[in-house]
Amino acid sequence: MILHLVSFKYKKDTGVSARDDHRARLRALKDLDGVIDLKVGEDIVRSARSYDTGLMIVFRDRAALDAYQKNDRHVPIAQLGVAVSEHIVAVDFET
Repeated sequence: MILHLVSFKYKKDTGVSARDDHRARLRALKDLDGVIDLKVGEDIVRSARSYDTGLMIVFRDRAALDAYQKNDRHVPIAQLGVAVSEHIVAVDFET
């Protein structure tokens, strides 16, 4: 299995409704082929080093992760994430 973790730090002018919309769109990806588990959450600590939203997806294998990256439903949501964020970090590893 592959664990895909992404954290989004939103631009200061990204409002609450835009943040909520982004999170909802991310959650809607849970039924894509190869996704075993998907969680999206808003940061609750709000420290100086915190990011605003976290995404965790467990994929069945590397092929599923690779397919997700090019998926027609994922790509526009990824582009939205770039548009509303000042910084995004990600890590993918085998579990």
